[in-house]
Amino acid sequence: MGGPAVQDPGTPETTRPGRAALVRLVIVVAVLGVAGAGAWLIARAGTPEASPTTTDIPALQVEPADVEPGSVIPAADTIAGAETGAGQVRPRPQAGADPLREWAERTSAAVGVPARALRAYGNAELAMRAHQPDCRISWATLSGIGRIESDHGQYRDAVLGDDGRPSTPIIGVPLNGSPGVRAIPDTDGGALDGDPVHDRAVGPMQFIPSTWERWASDGDGDGLADPQQIDDAALTAARYLCAGGRDMASAEGWWAGIMSYNNSVEYAQKVFGLADTYARQAQTAQG
Repeated sequence: MGGPAVQDPGTPETTRPGRAALVRLVIVVAVLGVAGAGAWLIARAGTPEASPTTTDIPALQVEPADVEPGSVIPAADTIAGAETGAGQVRPRPQAGADPLREWAERTSAAVGVPARALRAYGNAELAMRAHQPDCRISWATLSGIGRIESDHGQYRDAVLGDDGRPSTPIIGVPLNGSPGVRAIPDTDGGALDGDPVHDRAVGPMQFIPSTWERWASDGDGDGLADPQQIDDAALTAARYLCAGGRDMASAEGWWAGIMSYNNSVEYAQKVFGLADTYARQAQTAQG
């Protein structure tokens, strides 16, 4: 993953590798059940509630690796069906009131994240709560990644549409071995990134084609998995972070998950600072 990283001069200074607070915001849901390979759920809570949990992240004896964003190799362990795409997790559309949409619109004003992107991050948390509840992935962590990777689907002035797709496809630099860039030969014939020679990271959450092929998920329930569609991309990122039974609400699990996404201490610190800020702002806004 990685790709067109957006510089964030406002990242809080609290993102040091020694001690920091890992915050997770709970969205209240009612689970309808599990059908086949995917979990089907519907959000029913009238008022999602902020419920942060803080955990110290210990200093780790690691150094930033020479890994170009977009070149991360997926974890060895996967959840059932992930290799073939059969392990997709999809939400069931709901008629009438949409608590997730209402929550996203309300929270957007407080955190400065587009409501459409928040719906995708929140939906991914809800889906994983039903499919892999022990992972405890949060919308705030996904938001931190989405901000760095593509400014929530708005990279280079793209506009994130209500369909969840940026107005201009988001495609990273060629991973051709040039200075500071890892060499990754083409793995998909250019089908996703338009480059038949080298792979490039694609979409709002910046997956390289080989990683997308392994973890691709359908987050909007349209029967397709599209890395440019933010619901699909956010759910795929959540599943990737939860690999191997990882607990993303623990210090060790959170750090390991983010480092698997991009093996850089600086990157993890930035994600943490953003996620922590988003969660705190959302909690304050909800009073």
